[in-house]
Amino acid sequence: MMRQKTRVAAMLAGAVVLLAALVGAGTTLLLLMAPSAAADAAPAAAAAAAAASAHVDPQILGWAFVGAALSAGLAALGAGYAVGRVGSAAVGAVAEKPELFGRVLVLVGLAEGIAIYGLIVSILILNRIA
Repeated sequence: MMRQKTRVAAMLAGAVVLLAALVGAGTTLLLLMAPSAAADAAPAAAAAAAAASAHVDPQILGWAFVGAALSAGLAALGAGYAVGRVGSAAVGAVAEKPELFGRVLVLVGLAEGIAIYGLIVSILILNRIA
């Protein structure tokens, strides 16, 4: 029974990663194809265009928000899963050899870094549409 749960968890994790990659790639393509208001304006009118709010296609805006939310949310889910797996192994290792505490703390910190990367990606996406 434990083997079946591990296989299902691996398939679910793969599906989530595939979904995140597809949405991220689609969002990136939509944002790259979006016309920039400052690039279309004449150089004399660039200051006026910068002062006025840039019109962004609502579909592109919606996909940007979906991409930003998914990048932060899925990264947080992945980080939580990684911290759970690494943390449980770390507790077992520290229980047997307390001198390993510093080393396993670094590994747990690396697993938490996944959430920070997702947050940075979502900030970059939102900055692109602003």
